Amino acid sequence: MSRGRFPAADPGAPATASPVRYLVWLATRHRGSLALATVFGVLCTLAQALVPAAVALGIDRGLLQRDRGALLLWGGAVLALGVFQAVVGMLRDRASTTNRFGAVYGTTQLVVRQAAELGADLPRRASTGSVVSVSAMDVGHLGTALEGTARGSGAVVSILFAAVFMLVTSWQLGLLVLLGVPLIAAAVARLLRVLHGRQQRLREEQGALTDLSVDIIDGLRVLRGFGGERAYGRRYREGSQAVRAEGTRVAATVADIAFLRVLLPGALLVAIVWLGAHQVSTGRLEPGLLVAFYGYAVFLTDQLGQVTTMLDQLTRANVAAGRVLDFLRLERAVPSGTLPLQDDGPDLPLHDPDSGLTVAPGRLLAVVCGTDGDARALAERLCGYTDSAVRRGDTPLSAHRTDDVRHHVLLADNDAALFAGRLGTELDPRDDRPDDAVLRALDAASARDVVDALPDGLAHEITGGREFSGGQQQRLRLARALLADPQLLVLVDPTNALDAHTEGRVARNLGPYRVGRTTVVFTTSPIVLDRADAVVFVKDGKAVAGGRHQTLLADPDYRAVVTREVLA
Repeated sequence: MSRGRFPAADPGAPATASPVRYLVWLATRHRGSLALATVFGVLCTLAQALVPAAVALGIDRGLLQRDRGALLLWGGAVLALGVFQAVVGMLRDRASTTNRFGAVYGTTQLVVRQAAELGADLPRRASTGSVVSVSAMDVGHLGTALEGTARGSGAVVSILFAAVFMLVTSWQLGLLVLLGVPLIAAAVARLLRVLHGRQQRLREEQGALTDLSVDIIDGLRVLRGFGGERAYGRRYREGSQAVRAEGTRVAATVADIAFLRVLLPGALLVAIVWLGAHQVSTGRLEPGLLVAFYGYAVFLTDQLGQVTTMLDQLTRANVAAGRVLDFLRLERAVPSGTLPLQDDGPDLPLHDPDSGLTVAPGRLLAVVCGTDGDARALAERLCGYTDSAVRRGDTPLSAHRTDDVRHHVLLADNDAALFAGRLGTELDPRDDRPDDAVLRALDAASARDVVDALPDGLAHEITGGREFSGGQQQRLRLARALLADPQLLVLVDPTNALDAHTEGRVARNLGPYRVGRTTVVFTTSPIVLDRADAVVFVKDGKAVAGGRHQTLLADPDYRAVVTREVLA
């Protein structure tokens, strides 16, 4: 599935494809193994369908006629059919498993590639719950549907074969089968449509509940600080009850389908046996054929179950494909430009016309914003995460390729995550820095003590940062950002979880570590502001003053922000 990506001009591309067309596209990606699985599935069920006929001939021509040769012949035929069915069934299952994993991994590749292309836009374009549902559940339903087509196709062919055999042997019994099978399929299909809608609603409820649980986990410390865990606990209980109620409705529909899958074929079986027994008693049907008809009735019950299972799997896959396509249709908020941004090019100033802020190259600039919203919006504009008129030199930042911008400009905030794995690899994902460079970044972030306290140091396996306090996590994230060494590093409140002594060490080390590089720090900490080369004060989204921290303290609005008078 390395080629498993929609071409831009393909009419089946995610932007225009329907769920059915996506399933067809998946099938065409695995046409070889899918064809083999279908052929093996048909041969397996046909071999199974021939067994009642062989048994009937063995009874009528061997047992009733007391012909030992005929009895051995048709007994051997039953044995051969059983062996053939076992071998072909194994080959069918191997090919079906190939189809399942091919669909799962192929779709996973598309989802992962889409997530990587969205990059920082992913949290803005899709909720955590929807991404988890797509990657953990929906791709599995697609694989199951592709796997079940072999058994389902074989069941359809075997049903047709049994119906023709019975129609030729006894037109009354054959007609009963030809009328009963479509009626059973129609009744189950009607319930499957109801199931489709209820499964869709259940997925939506599950996604919303997952989003809420992620929010609670991420903000648990804050919630406990002001007693908000009870309110969120109540919301989670309400959401979980809604999921439970919707799940109960789905389960009720599934139970109804299972009930019909037993009742309706069973009723058909009773009708076939009754009519066949009547024909045997009147001499119109041989006893062996009655045994065959009974065998076919049991056989059809199983094969009808296979067909309804396949329809159920396709229904689930249709819902899953729709959710996958919704994710694949997501686009970046800011399209990528075409101009390259060279590594060895000059470090040019950045200018944001909307705020009037200018970032001079090679300096440590601190930006004080009257509101947190201004800090976030301005930081995202400077880094090219939102559509803006920010210019790098004389060129709009949006004109450059997004990948190059991400390489040269790094936005580090407190929403960044620490992932599970070796701590050294987490701090240096490329694993191309020597340990002394990693330790130097840790010293600059005043995080050396965090690593020294671990039993294995940088080789320690962490579990996503849960073993660290909020301040320790913040220092480790800062060390990772410093180790990346971008031309422009934008930090948003990098020390707001630290005590004054630790914050002072970080503020003292930041400038020397980033010498020759451009650093922008959005903060209201007087300790950090006092160490900056320059400070810009942003009020109501506009840069209204600039200079050194001590000079700007004469401005009452600036002083009110940095001395926390606003909070008081």
